[in-house]
Amino acid sequence: MRCLIAGVTLLWTPLAFAAELGAPGEGPTVEMHGFVSQGAIKTTGNNYLLGTSKRGSVEFAEIGANFSGQLTDRLRVGFQLFASKLGSNGNFNVKADWFSLDYRWRDWLGLRAGRVKLPFGLYNDTSDIDAARVPVLLPQSVYPLADRDFLLAQTGFELYGFINLSSAGALEYRLYGGTIYIPLSGQAPGPVQVTAFNADYVAGGRLFWDTPVDGLRVGASVQALHLDVAVNYAFPMTTAETVTADVPALLWVGSLEYAAHDWLVAVEYSRWRSKVVDSSNAMLLPNMATVSERAYSLVAYRVRRWFQPGVYYSRMIRNVDMTEGAGAAQHDLAGTLRFDINTFWLVKLEGHFMHGTGGVDPGLNGGAARDTLPNNWGVFLLKTTAYF
Repeated sequence: MRCLIAGVTLLWTPLAFAAELGAPGEGPTVEMHGFVSQGAIKTTGNNYLLGTSKRGSVEFAEIGANFSGQLTDRLRVGFQLFASKLGSNGNFNVKADWFSLDYRWRDWLGLRAGRVKLPFGLYNDTSDIDAARVPVLLPQSVYPLADRDFLLAQTGFELYGFINLSSAGALEYRLYGGTIYIPLSGQAPGPVQVTAFNADYVAGGRLFWDTPVDGLRVGASVQALHLDVAVNYAFPMTTAETVTADVPALLWVGSLEYAAHDWLVAVEYSRWRSKVVDSSNAMLLPNMATVSERAYSLVAYRVRRWFQPGVYYSRMIRNVDMTEGAGAAQHDLAGTLRFDINTFWLVKLEGHFMHGTGGVDPGLNGGAARDTLPNNWGVFLLKTTAYF
Protein backbone atom coordinates (compact mmCIF):
# COMPACT_ATOMS: atom_id res chain seq x y z
CA MET A 1 0.00 0.00 0.00
CA ARG A 2 1.39 3.43 -0.87
CA CYS A 3 0.67 6.99 0.12
CA LEU A 4 2.32 10.33 -0.60
CA ILE A 5 3.74 12.42 2.24
CA ALA A 6 6.02 15.39 1.59
CA GLY A 7 6.47 14.35 -2.00
CA VAL A 8 7.90 10.88 -1.39
CA THR A 9 6.33 7.45 -1.77
CA LEU A 10 5.95 5.49 1.46
CA LEU A 11 5.70 1.70 1.43
CA TRP A 12 3.28 -0.20 3.67
CA THR A 13 1.95 2.93 5.35
CA PRO A 14 -1.83 3.13 5.76
CA LEU A 15 -3.34 5.93 3.67
CA ALA A 16 -2.95 9.16 5.59
CA PHE A 17 -5.27 12.12 5.59
CA ALA A 18 -4.04 15.29 3.86
CA ALA A 19 -5.47 18.61 4.83
CA GLU A 20 -6.27 20.34 1.52
CA LEU A 21 -6.86 24.05 1.16
CA GLY A 22 -8.51 25.37 -1.97
CA ALA A 23 -10.78 23.75 -4.53
CA PRO A 24 -10.54 22.83 -8.22
CA GLY A 25 -10.66 25.92 -10.43
CA GLU A 26 -9.88 28.27 -7.50
CA GLY A 27 -6.12 28.60 -7.93
CA PRO A 28 -3.26 26.66 -6.29
CA THR A 29 -4.07 23.73 -4.02
CA VAL A 30 -2.11 23.48 -0.77
CA GLU A 31 -1.61 20.23 1.14
CA MET A 32 -0.50 20.04 4.76
CA HIS A 33 0.90 17.05 6.64
CA GLY A 34 2.25 16.80 10.15
CA PHE A 35 3.65 14.42 12.73
CA VAL A 36 4.44 14.23 16.44
CA SER A 37 6.76 11.57 17.85
CA GLN A 38 7.72 10.70 21.41
CA GLY A 39 10.34 8.09 22.22
CA ALA A 40 12.13 6.54 25.16
CA ILE A 41 15.63 5.05 25.17
CA LYS A 42 17.46 2.82 27.69
CA THR A 43 20.96 1.47 27.20
CA THR A 44 23.22 -0.87 29.11
CA GLY A 45 26.96 -0.35 29.45
CA ASN A 46 27.34 2.87 27.43
CA ASN A 47 25.48 6.12 26.89
CA TYR A 48 24.36 6.26 23.25
CA LEU A 49 22.93 9.20 21.29
CA LEU A 50 22.37 11.13 24.52
CA GLY A 51 24.25 11.42 27.78
CA THR A 52 21.55 9.95 30.06
CA SER A 53 20.55 6.83 28.12
CA LYS A 54 22.06 4.39 30.66
CA ARG A 55 19.56 5.46 33.30
CA GLY A 56 16.79 5.80 30.71
CA SER A 57 15.48 8.93 29.05
CA VAL A 58 12.42 10.29 27.26
CA GLU A 59 14.40 13.19 25.75
CA PHE A 60 13.71 11.76 22.32
CA ALA A 61 10.92 13.71 20.62
CA GLU A 62 10.15 15.24 17.21
CA ILE A 63 7.43 17.44 15.76
CA GLY A 64 7.03 18.62 12.19
CA ALA A 65 4.62 20.15 9.73
CA ASN A 66 5.08 20.35 5.98
CA PHE A 67 3.17 22.26 3.33
CA SER A 68 3.21 21.83 -0.43
CA GLY A 69 1.36 23.56 -3.22
CA GLN A 70 0.94 23.02 -6.95
CA LEU A 71 1.24 26.54 -8.35
CA THR A 72 1.03 25.51 -12.02
CA ASP A 73 1.02 22.22 -13.90
CA ARG A 74 4.83 22.21 -13.75
CA LEU A 75 5.72 24.33 -10.71
CA ARG A 76 5.45 23.10 -7.13
CA VAL A 77 6.56 24.67 -3.86
CA GLY A 78 6.97 23.11 -0.42
CA PHE A 79 8.64 23.41 2.98
CA GLN A 80 8.80 21.67 6.34
CA LEU A 81 9.08 23.14 9.83
CA PHE A 82 10.75 20.82 12.32
CA ALA A 83 11.68 20.78 16.01
CA SER A 84 13.24 18.01 18.05
CA LYS A 85 14.81 17.03 21.33
CA LEU A 86 17.57 14.41 21.59
CA GLY A 87 19.34 14.84 24.90
CA SER A 88 21.17 18.18 24.82
CA ASN A 89 20.56 18.59 21.08
CA GLY A 90 17.60 20.35 19.52
CA ASN A 91 15.76 21.75 22.55
CA PHE A 92 12.68 22.11 20.30
CA ASN A 93 14.15 25.00 18.33
CA VAL A 94 11.92 25.39 15.27
CA LYS A 95 13.77 25.46 11.94
CA ALA A 96 13.08 25.07 8.24
CA ASP A 97 14.04 21.44 7.74
CA TRP A 98 13.73 21.73 3.96
CA PHE A 99 12.11 24.03 1.42
CA SER A 100 12.15 24.07 -2.35
CA LEU A 101 10.78 25.34 -5.64
CA ASP A 102 10.28 22.40 -8.01
CA TYR A 103 9.87 22.89 -11.76
CA ARG A 104 9.29 19.71 -13.78
CA TRP A 105 9.75 20.47 -17.48
CA ARG A 106 9.45 16.84 -18.59
CA ASP A 107 9.37 13.49 -16.80
CA TRP A 108 13.06 13.13 -17.64
CA LEU A 109 14.11 16.62 -16.53
CA GLY A 110 13.17 18.75 -13.56
CA LEU A 111 14.86 21.38 -11.40
CA ARG A 112 14.65 21.99 -7.66
CA ALA A 113 16.12 24.96 -5.81
CA GLY A 114 16.26 25.77 -2.09
CA ARG A 115 17.14 23.58 0.85
CA VAL A 116 16.73 20.24 -0.90
CA LYS A 117 16.88 16.80 0.68
CA LEU A 118 20.11 14.91 -0.03
CA PRO A 119 19.51 11.77 -2.14
CA PHE A 120 22.06 9.48 -0.50
CA GLY A 121 21.32 5.76 -0.38
CA LEU A 122 17.85 4.31 -0.14
CA TYR A 123 16.48 6.24 2.82
CA ASN A 124 18.38 9.45 3.61
CA ASP A 125 15.78 11.66 1.94
CA THR A 126 12.94 10.00 3.91
CA SER A 127 14.82 9.70 7.21
CA ASP A 128 12.71 12.48 8.74
CA ILE A 129 9.49 10.47 8.27
CA ASP A 130 9.07 7.85 11.01
CA ALA A 131 5.98 6.40 9.31
CA ALA A 132 8.00 5.62 6.17
CA ARG A 133 10.09 2.88 7.77
CA VAL A 134 9.94 -0.07 10.13
CA PRO A 135 12.91 0.59 12.48
CA VAL A 136 13.01 3.31 15.11
CA LEU A 137 16.67 3.84 14.23
CA LEU A 138 17.71 3.38 10.64
CA PRO A 139 21.00 1.41 10.42
CA GLN A 140 23.38 3.83 12.10
CA SER A 141 26.35 2.75 10.01
CA VAL A 142 24.88 4.52 6.96
CA TYR A 143 22.25 6.87 8.48
CA PRO A 144 23.71 8.21 11.78
CA LEU A 145 21.04 10.06 13.74
CA ALA A 146 23.65 12.25 15.45
CA ASP A 147 24.50 13.75 12.03
CA ARG A 148 20.90 14.27 10.87
CA ASP A 149 21.02 18.08 11.01
CA PHE A 150 23.56 18.36 8.22
CA LEU A 151 23.09 15.08 6.35
CA LEU A 152 19.38 15.55 5.60
CA ALA A 153 19.50 18.43 3.12
CA GLN A 154 21.73 20.81 1.16
CA THR A 155 21.12 24.41 0.10
CA GLY A 156 21.49 24.79 -3.64
CA PHE A 157 20.13 23.19 -6.79
CA GLU A 158 19.15 19.76 -8.03
CA LEU A 159 18.40 18.25 -11.44
CA TYR A 160 16.21 15.14 -11.45
CA GLY A 161 14.33 12.92 -13.83
CA PHE A 162 12.62 9.63 -14.60
CA ILE A 163 13.42 7.77 -17.82
CA ASN A 164 11.10 4.95 -18.91
CA LEU A 165 13.06 2.06 -20.45
CA SER A 166 9.94 0.10 -21.40
CA SER A 167 10.52 -3.63 -20.85
CA ALA A 168 13.92 -2.88 -19.26
CA GLY A 169 12.35 -0.95 -16.39
CA ALA A 170 13.21 2.69 -15.66
CA LEU A 171 16.00 4.98 -14.48
CA GLU A 172 15.66 7.62 -11.77
CA TYR A 173 18.45 10.17 -11.33
CA ARG A 174 19.22 13.16 -9.11
CA LEU A 175 22.24 15.49 -9.45
CA TYR A 176 22.87 18.30 -6.98
CA GLY A 177 25.29 20.99 -5.87
CA GLY A 178 25.33 23.57 -3.10
CA THR A 179 26.41 23.79 0.50
CA ILE A 180 25.36 22.45 3.89
CA TYR A 181 24.96 24.11 7.28
CA ILE A 182 26.68 22.25 10.10
CA PRO A 183 25.60 23.26 13.62
CA LEU A 184 28.12 23.11 16.47
CA SER A 185 25.60 22.84 19.32
CA GLY A 186 25.52 19.80 21.57
CA GLN A 187 29.27 19.28 22.02
CA ALA A 188 30.20 17.59 25.27
CA PRO A 189 32.54 19.53 27.59
CA GLY A 190 36.20 18.63 27.17
CA PRO A 191 39.68 19.87 26.28
CA VAL A 192 39.04 19.50 22.53
CA GLN A 193 36.28 21.65 21.03
CA VAL A 194 35.38 22.26 17.39
CA THR A 195 34.96 26.02 16.99
CA ALA A 196 34.30 26.17 13.22
CA PHE A 197 32.97 23.60 10.79
CA ASN A 198 31.99 25.10 7.45
CA ALA A 199 31.24 23.45 4.13
CA ASP A 200 32.60 25.26 1.07
CA TYR A 201 30.52 23.02 -1.18
CA VAL A 202 28.72 19.72 -1.50
CA ALA A 203 28.00 17.97 -4.80
CA GLY A 204 26.79 14.55 -5.75
CA GLY A 205 24.13 12.40 -7.27
CA ARG A 206 22.11 9.21 -7.11
CA LEU A 207 21.07 6.81 -9.86
CA PHE A 208 18.51 4.03 -9.41
CA TRP A 209 17.49 1.37 -11.88
CA ASP A 210 13.92 0.18 -11.29
CA THR A 211 14.31 -3.30 -12.73
CA PRO A 212 11.60 -5.23 -14.63
CA VAL A 213 11.18 -7.35 -11.48
CA ASP A 214 8.30 -5.86 -9.47
CA GLY A 215 9.66 -4.01 -6.42
CA LEU A 216 13.35 -4.56 -7.18
CA ARG A 217 15.67 -1.61 -7.62
CA VAL A 218 19.44 -1.19 -7.51
CA GLY A 219 21.52 1.94 -7.50
CA ALA A 220 24.46 3.98 -6.34
CA SER A 221 24.99 7.35 -4.66
CA VAL A 222 28.07 9.55 -4.38
CA GLN A 223 28.74 12.76 -2.48
CA ALA A 224 31.80 15.03 -2.42
CA LEU A 225 32.27 17.89 0.01
CA HIS A 226 34.97 20.23 1.26
CA LEU A 227 35.09 21.39 4.87
CA ASP A 228 37.01 24.14 6.66
CA VAL A 229 37.52 23.23 10.32
CA ALA A 230 38.95 24.88 13.42
CA VAL A 231 39.61 22.91 16.60
CA ASN A 232 40.54 24.39 19.97
CA TYR A 233 42.92 22.31 22.10
CA ALA A 234 43.04 23.32 25.78
CA PHE A 235 44.71 20.46 27.64
CA PRO A 236 45.57 20.96 31.33
CA MET A 237 48.95 22.61 32.00
CA THR A 238 49.29 23.70 28.36
CA THR A 239 48.52 26.85 26.41
CA ALA A 240 45.30 26.66 24.44
CA GLU A 241 45.72 26.59 20.67
CA THR A 242 43.26 26.70 17.78
CA VAL A 243 44.23 24.49 14.85
CA THR A 244 42.75 25.00 11.39
CA ALA A 245 42.66 22.56 8.47
CA ASP A 246 40.90 21.68 5.23
CA VAL A 247 38.98 18.39 5.07
CA PRO A 248 37.90 17.13 1.63
CA ALA A 249 35.62 14.08 1.81
CA LEU A 250 34.08 11.56 -0.56
CA LEU A 251 31.14 9.32 0.40
CA TRP A 252 29.55 6.60 -1.72
CA VAL A 253 27.01 3.83 -1.23
CA GLY A 254 25.73 0.95 -3.33
CA SER A 255 22.09 -0.01 -2.75
CA LEU A 256 19.68 -2.89 -3.42
CA GLU A 257 16.04 -2.99 -2.34
CA TYR A 258 13.15 -5.40 -2.89
CA ALA A 259 9.81 -3.99 -1.74
CA ALA A 260 6.78 -5.99 -2.88
CA HIS A 261 4.24 -8.59 -1.72
CA ASP A 262 4.52 -7.44 1.93
CA TRP A 263 8.30 -8.02 1.94
CA LEU A 264 11.05 -5.47 2.35
CA VAL A 265 14.67 -6.54 1.82
CA ALA A 266 17.42 -3.92 1.71
CA VAL A 267 21.21 -4.21 1.48
CA GLU A 268 23.67 -1.31 1.32
CA TYR A 269 27.47 -1.05 1.34
CA SER A 270 29.27 2.26 1.78
CA ARG A 271 32.69 3.84 2.23
CA TRP A 272 33.34 7.34 3.58
CA ARG A 273 36.79 8.84 2.92
CA SER A 274 38.00 12.05 4.56
CA LYS A 275 41.45 13.61 4.55
CA VAL A 276 42.92 16.33 6.75
CA VAL A 277 45.16 18.64 4.69
CA ASP A 278 46.95 21.94 5.37
CA SER A 279 46.74 21.50 9.15
CA SER A 280 48.22 24.47 11.00
CA ASN A 281 49.60 22.08 13.62
CA ALA A 282 50.15 18.57 12.29
CA MET A 283 51.18 17.35 15.75
CA LEU A 284 47.75 18.03 17.20
CA LEU A 285 45.71 17.50 14.01
CA PRO A 286 47.72 15.25 11.67
CA ASN A 287 47.51 15.50 7.90
CA MET A 288 46.11 12.05 7.15
CA ALA A 289 43.31 10.19 5.38
CA THR A 290 40.66 8.00 7.01
CA VAL A 291 38.40 5.52 5.23
CA SER A 292 35.44 4.08 7.12
CA GLU A 293 33.48 1.03 5.95
CA ARG A 294 29.73 0.84 6.50
CA ALA A 295 27.14 -1.79 5.57
CA TYR A 296 23.85 -3.37 6.63
CA SER A 297 21.22 -5.94 5.64
CA LEU A 298 17.55 -5.44 6.56
CA VAL A 299 14.47 -7.67 6.27
CA ALA A 300 10.87 -6.82 7.22
CA TYR A 301 7.53 -8.50 6.56
CA ARG A 302 3.98 -7.21 6.94
CA VAL A 303 2.21 -10.05 8.78
CA ARG A 304 -1.04 -8.10 9.13
CA ARG A 305 -2.15 -4.62 8.13
CA TRP A 306 -1.40 -3.53 11.68
CA PHE A 307 1.71 -5.60 12.45
CA GLN A 308 5.14 -5.55 10.80
CA PRO A 309 8.29 -7.03 12.37
CA GLY A 310 11.76 -6.35 11.04
CA VAL A 311 15.40 -7.17 11.73
CA TYR A 312 18.73 -5.85 10.52
CA TYR A 313 22.45 -6.33 11.00
CA SER A 314 24.61 -3.23 10.66
CA ARG A 315 28.41 -2.91 10.75
CA MET A 316 30.66 0.14 10.89
CA ILE A 317 34.48 0.14 10.85
CA ARG A 318 35.86 3.56 11.76
CA ASN A 319 39.14 3.20 9.85
CA VAL A 320 39.85 0.24 7.56
CA ASP A 321 43.57 0.63 8.34
CA MET A 322 43.04 0.37 12.12
CA THR A 323 40.83 -2.56 13.06
CA GLU A 324 42.17 -3.56 16.49
CA GLY A 325 40.36 -2.78 19.73
CA ALA A 326 36.75 -2.42 20.83
CA GLY A 327 36.58 1.15 19.53
CA ALA A 328 37.58 0.26 15.98
CA ALA A 329 34.18 -1.07 14.94
CA GLN A 330 30.56 -1.42 15.95
CA HIS A 331 28.28 -4.36 15.13
CA ASP A 332 24.56 -3.85 15.62
CA LEU A 333 21.93 -6.62 15.54
CA ALA A 334 18.49 -4.99 15.82
CA GLY A 335 14.90 -6.23 15.94
CA THR A 336 11.73 -4.11 15.65
CA LEU A 337 8.01 -4.66 16.16
CA ARG A 338 5.86 -2.05 14.42
CA PHE A 339 2.16 -1.73 15.32
CA ASP A 340 -0.10 0.48 13.20
CA ILE A 341 -2.86 1.18 15.71
CA ASN A 342 -4.95 3.03 13.13
CA THR A 343 -4.54 5.23 10.05
CA PHE A 344 -2.90 8.03 12.01
CA TRP A 345 -1.03 6.37 14.88
CA LEU A 346 1.77 3.82 15.22
CA VAL A 347 3.90 2.32 18.01
CA LYS A 348 7.33 0.68 17.71
CA LEU A 349 9.35 -1.50 20.08
CA GLU A 350 13.02 -2.08 19.29
CA GLY A 351 16.07 -3.78 20.78
CA HIS A 352 19.73 -3.74 19.73
CA PHE A 353 22.60 -6.01 20.70
CA MET A 354 25.82 -4.04 20.22
CA HIS A 355 29.32 -5.44 19.91
CA GLY A 356 32.08 -2.83 19.85
CA THR A 357 32.04 0.90 20.57
CA GLY A 358 33.05 2.45 17.24
CA GLY A 359 29.84 4.49 17.06
CA VAL A 360 29.85 5.61 20.69
CA ASP A 361 30.56 9.28 21.48
CA PRO A 362 33.25 9.47 24.22
CA GLY A 363 31.90 12.90 25.18
CA LEU A 364 28.65 11.25 26.33
CA ASN A 365 30.63 8.79 28.45
CA GLY A 366 32.76 11.02 30.63
CA GLY A 367 35.48 11.42 27.99
CA ALA A 368 36.53 7.75 28.29
CA ALA A 369 38.39 6.28 25.32
CA ARG A 370 36.26 3.96 23.19
CA ASP A 371 38.59 1.01 23.80
CA THR A 372 37.97 1.26 27.56
CA LEU A 373 34.17 1.19 27.35
CA PRO A 374 32.09 -2.01 27.69
CA ASN A 375 32.39 -4.04 24.47
CA ASN A 376 28.99 -5.81 24.60
CA TRP A 377 25.97 -3.69 25.43
CA GLY A 378 22.33 -3.11 24.54
CA VAL A 379 19.94 -0.40 23.35
CA PHE A 380 16.16 -0.54 23.92
CA LEU A 381 13.69 1.90 22.40
CA LEU A 382 9.98 2.65 22.49
CA LYS A 383 8.54 5.21 20.06
CA THR A 384 5.06 6.34 19.17
CA THR A 385 4.12 8.63 16.28
CA ALA A 386 0.89 10.34 15.30
CA TYR A 387 0.73 11.71 11.77
CA PHE A 388 -1.68 13.00 9.17
